[in-house]
Amino acid sequence: MGPHASVDISSWSGQVSAGGLVSALMGVSNFRTCWVGWPGVYVDEGPDRDALTAALAKEYYVPVYLDPKVFDLHYNGFCNSVLWQLFHYVPLNMDSKLSETRTLQFQWAAHQAANQKFGEVVLQNYSAGDVVWVQDYHLMLLPAILKSRAPKMKVGWFLHTPFPSSEIYRTLPVREEVLRAVLKSDLIGFHTYDYARHFVSACTRILGLEGTPEGVEDNGSLTRVAAFPIGIDPDRFARALEQMEVKAHIAQLLNRYAGRKVMLGVDRLDMIKGIPQKLLAFEKFLEEHPEWRDKVLLVQIAVPSRTDVPEYQRLRSMVHEIVGRINGHYGTLTHVPIHHLDRQLAFHELCALYAVTDVALVTSLRDGMNLVSYEYVACQSDNAGVLVLSEFAGAAQSLGAGAILVNPWNITDMAAAIEDALTMSDQERRERHRQNYMHVTIHTSQTWADTFISELNDTHVEAELRTKHIPPQLLSDEVVEIYYSCKRRLLVLGYNATLTTAVEAPRQPKRHFDQIKALTRVNPTVYDSVAALCDDPDTTVVVFSGSDKWKLEETFGELDVWLAAENGMFMRAPDSAWSNLLEVSKTEWMESVKLVFDYFCERTPRSFVELRETSVVWNYKYADVEFGRLQARDLLQHLWTGPISNAPVDIVQGAKSVEVRPVGISKGLAMSRIINAIAERVGMDAMQYDFVLVAGHFLARDENIFTFFEGQSLKVSEGYGQHHKDKAATLHVVPEYDESEDALPPAAGRADAVASTSTDPLPIPRARQAFVPRSSADSNGGAGPGPGLPTQLPSPSASINPAAHYASARWSHHHGQHLLHHSHSHLLRTSADLDSLHSSGSLSLDKPPPVPLRLPPEHLFTCTVGRNRSQARYFLNGSSEVGALLADLAEVSGPQ
Repeated sequence: MGPHASVDISSWSGQVSAGGLVSALMGVSNFRTCWVGWPGVYVDEGPDRDALTAALAKEYYVPVYLDPKVFDLHYNGFCNSVLWQLFHYVPLNMDSKLSETRTLQFQWAAHQAANQKFGEVVLQNYSAGDVVWVQDYHLMLLPAILKSRAPKMKVGWFLHTPFPSSEIYRTLPVREEVLRAVLKSDLIGFHTYDYARHFVSACTRILGLEGTPEGVEDNGSLTRVAAFPIGIDPDRFARALEQMEVKAHIAQLLNRYAGRKVMLGVDRLDMIKGIPQKLLAFEKFLEEHPEWRDKVLLVQIAVPSRTDVPEYQRLRSMVHEIVGRINGHYGTLTHVPIHHLDRQLAFHELCALYAVTDVALVTSLRDGMNLVSYEYVACQSDNAGVLVLSEFAGAAQSLGAGAILVNPWNITDMAAAIEDALTMSDQERRERHRQNYMHVTIHTSQTWADTFISELNDTHVEAELRTKHIPPQLLSDEVVEIYYSCKRRLLVLGYNATLTTAVEAPRQPKRHFDQIKALTRVNPTVYDSVAALCDDPDTTVVVFSGSDKWKLEETFGELDVWLAAENGMFMRAPDSAWSNLLEVSKTEWMESVKLVFDYFCERTPRSFVELRETSVVWNYKYADVEFGRLQARDLLQHLWTGPISNAPVDIVQGAKSVEVRPVGISKGLAMSRIINAIAERVGMDAMQYDFVLVAGHFLARDENIFTFFEGQSLKVSEGYGQHHKDKAATLHVVPEYDESEDALPPAAGRADAVASTSTDPLPIPRARQAFVPRSSADSNGGAGPGPGLPTQLPSPSASINPAAHYASARWSHHHGQHLLHHSHSHLLRTSADLDSLHSSGSLSLDKPPPVPLRLPPEHLFTCTVGRNRSQARYFLNGSSEVGALLADLAEVSGPQ
């Protein structure tokens, strides 16, 4: 809203601001909202401010009064002259600031102050359970401010502009501060997959954080990043077209433009809207097609913007000059080819103009979404006009199937596109419009808001469940007592830093893995304990390692033990040959990755490269810690821009390592396959384990092996280290959920892949759970599924981990394609595992039958090795404590 004072300063009136965000948010009605924003004026404290605040409160607006100087430096300075330009790929303009070196510092300070003021007002009006949805680049610092005062607050942030590539973003002087602040959000949303990918890439290259298919991970804390294409309220435009005032205006326009084709451009007078390019293309069209000169009319609405800025004044003069030249050259006494208006139209006038237009020209040089294209389609139900749309607008990824896509920098091609639009057959026009109209009417602003709020609500819950804490230390006596009383036991053990003991670090500055592999060895006492446990017919032992097959086989080959090498890529049952748990189709990327790793090995003393059969690891655990981290950050930049740019791989960052492995591989996924392999080998009845111990020093990506065995009941997860009294509780592992079309919950749908001809190339992520704000509970009766909530849920007999069970929309990078995946994640599905696998096609998965594990929750012990933040229930201090525990278990082992 933009309130303004009337003659009587004690009374106020307001007008709705222009812009795509306003158009979208006016369609959000399912939630009772309280808008916090700048009112458009500054009023000193006193009766006048009280009157304005009271007037706004009636409409659920809460004003933030910013000092005029602070506002100018914040909004016109840092936001519009720095962030806006950068996000639209416009280089920072330093011409007027070469003699004012402190200008940016003042703007940055004002930007911080403005965000701080917004934070204070939000906190004053916040109640527990509220959702805070922060809009756009003006408030990128706000999530950090809010979270510092209210850590439990649900905070989402959405960007309505493009997010530039990391190479452009890195030119921002305060690049790290801005990224770290916005990463405090629970959920970050963008219009398109490209913008989300650029953001994650910037976090990886600038902050050195790990980018995952779900978002950005920082020391176990995940900020979800997803694409949520915005929409409009099409019903608002449909209702307007039925109004007598609009119908009368339509009739008037049809009479005035009779005998001519009407083309329309509606833009803010802004550099990134491509108005000069549009006019030049129209001029070239008239030059090449004289037969159209008196048969076509271009109506260009240029809404004034930032009229006091010299660059915008020059743009306005340029546009007027081009319009005058074209009209002077191709106009007649009775006709001019361009009608240009420097003003904003009333809503009824705009709807009427949309309705009579034959061709809409949207030629943005960069645009977050551009909802003018949506509004035009919504008003064309009778006319079926043609949309000519810039490929640089976000809407091109949603409406591209029905529009004529153009490069606004190519004037010749744009002129040809204008001809194609004007001469297009009626059948093709209607088919193109049908596809676009379907998208606009399905993916509305309300759907966009419902989806984002639902995702935010679920993301916040998941974050609490998966937040890593330092767990309590495992009490060995208690474990031994329960182990002894159980009849069927399963022990899952890591290898490195769990069963092995490190020896002296290398002194030579350069060593390859072949020279350093002997620096760790299995403790002989540990080996004897594992051997004794393997001899117990009632105990199954599984040893996991990220290392090669030969290392595990060399150590444990003679034991009755299940082995899993390279994080579960390969499995060996007792007395059997190695088999592939998962088939990798392409590993051509390994050689180029190894070249990069070798280069950094030369640059980083005491680092080394480990080349495995399906993965490559650069390890700097023996190098200087700080220097190693700096090199790791640089290495990530080299990888993203080179050898893995189009490869189906994941980058997994360890505490002191960087690993590149096939996409989706994790120990949690492999564990599900091993469970089923054991079931096939020993028989289903023998799978009734009543004791499970999982212990290992695992990477964050592989800690899903801990949550793999967790059940849905809160009794399983509440209070790590506490036993639970419900002895009758049973834990089930459901390896796979039937994802056939018929088996999906009806409201969930599928968005597994995107066809190039789809009318919805970026499916809106479905709500994983209906979120009802405190103000809208009554609108839904306080019960029942809300918008987007599946009406059919999986059987309650399948106990599901709340941290792992969620249907989420994720962005994934594979072969340069832009995909969003919507998966129903059960226990088998953790993080990006299965959705990445299904989408990439790089792994082959057969669906095994469900295998129940009759496991009382208090008989599950998950232990991380080392006192670190972890999703495990307990920790053991090191391999020596692991060895002592295994020795105690071996001592009491045997049939019971």
